[in-house]
Amino acid sequence: MPSWFCVGTSTAFRYIREAIALLADLAPSLEQAIEVARGKAFVILDGSLLRIDRVGMGSDYNAGFYSGKHKCHGVNVQVIADPAGRLVWISPALPGARHDIAAARQHGIIDALADAGVQAIADTAYQGAGKHVVVPQRRRRLDRDTGRYRPLSAAQKEVNTTHARQRGPGERVNAELKNWRILRKICSSPSHATDLVAAVQTLMITNV
Repeated sequence: MPSWFCVGTSTAFRYIREAIALLADLAPSLEQAIEVARGKAFVILDGSLLRIDRVGMGSDYNAGFYSGKHKCHGVNVQVIADPAGRLVWISPALPGARHDIAAARQHGIIDALADAGVQAIADTAYQGAGKHVVVPQRRRRLDRDTGRYRPLSAAQKEVNTTHARQRGPGERVNAELKNWRILRKICSSPSHATDLVAAVQTLMITNV
């Protein structure tokens, strides 16, 4: 394709990198996202794994990017969406082995939500994140007599159903994020993932 415009391949790649960097610079910061979140009834917090295929194998460097949950290498991003299913913010990329709650804490999301008094709806991966992050009801304690976990009550199941319905728009945002071909499997260095995600974030927020 570069030959059609009488442009060298290296020049074309430089243009691409410059365009990605420009879009990434326009992406909102966490502080700006929290200001937007203040005006919402609540937000949905969810983690997403973006697959990668270029990881250095030396000195077990690749181990940090391997997700035991998804059984593949990738990068972890934290996604904040509003109740209408609109993207609010995507975090920088971290190695895929990082758990969602650890990633959210590292980015300062948990503290920022608490400081702003914003309630977030999340899945059980965020258990223990604090009162501002609402997670589903988990199975109750082990029954010593039967050796099994006690089942959820009807009321708890109803709460979980409502909770799942509230999380739905956030999951749609994650699905939309992965619909971008450039993020289906990141073929560049993992160190470039943050800029790629930020560039896509800018395009998603501006509805381009």
